[in-house]
Amino acid sequence: MREGIIVKGIGGVYEVETQEGRLQCTLRGRLRLEVERVLVGDRVEVSLSGGSTGAVERILPRRSELVRPPVANIDQVLVVFAVQKPLPNLVLLDRILVQAELMDLACVVVFNKADLDPARAEELRSLYAAIPYRTIVTSTRTSQGLEDLREAIQGKISVLAGPSGVGKSSLLNALNPQLQLEIGEVSAKVQRGRHTTRRVELLAFDQGYVADTPGFSQLHLEAGQEQQERLQLAFPEFDRYRGACRFRSCLHRSEPGCAVLEAVEAGEIAPSRHGHYLLFLEEVTPRY
Repeated sequence: MREGIIVKGIGGVYEVETQEGRLQCTLRGRLRLEVERVLVGDRVEVSLSGGSTGAVERILPRRSELVRPPVANIDQVLVVFAVQKPLPNLVLLDRILVQAELMDLACVVVFNKADLDPARAEELRSLYAAIPYRTIVTSTRTSQGLEDLREAIQGKISVLAGPSGVGKSSLLNALNPQLQLEIGEVSAKVQRGRHTTRRVELLAFDQGYVADTPGFSQLHLEAGQEQQERLQLAFPEFDRYRGACRFRSCLHRSEPGCAVLEAVEAGEIAPSRHGHYLLFLEEVTPRY
């Protein structure tokens, strides 16, 4: 019996990376009845059938699970947006960060295509580094930030998240030219790229893996009072003001004596981030 990780799955056949090499595996018959679904990133026990083929005998417990994209056991989310072409949608960026925070996943924010507007790249880096998130500014044309990005993914299972056309595949190709991932052009009219990644796959990088996944488009937050409370926890810059508001039930909306609102007024919290918090708060507020 060997242990490995599922790096790819197509039509009921799973590629499993083990210390001894990669195997083409199918699910053992009983597992098809016991397991609701198999995910890329699942750690599994496999038996050999002969040569480079085998059978998945057991799926080991998952420490994390994403629904969209469907990946298991990830360590961090690399949130990639372009500085230009396409213009960064910061509402979508913050929405992805909130989703990751709610799942207790670490985040690294990457602003790509920095060569197109270096001043804007630095402005965005400063905004998110102050939250604080680890923030990396990159350019495949100048190689800026590529070694920092390589260090960030080393030894981890990472998911690349972000809209199409921001250069996710280009970054991976720059780090490992042998990948030769397909790269899509950005439409000049709609400032949006086309998806070049059609399925989830784990790509091996420096003793770790990166999932180049289909681009994120719409991410919805569930409504409910519990979600209102959890949403505050998804904004790390609110942490230092927790418990400092006049009212324990403060939602940092318009309440008197709100420490978060005072911090926004004082420039200690970015108005754009608080504005996006209010937008998401409206989404999770129950409608009776």
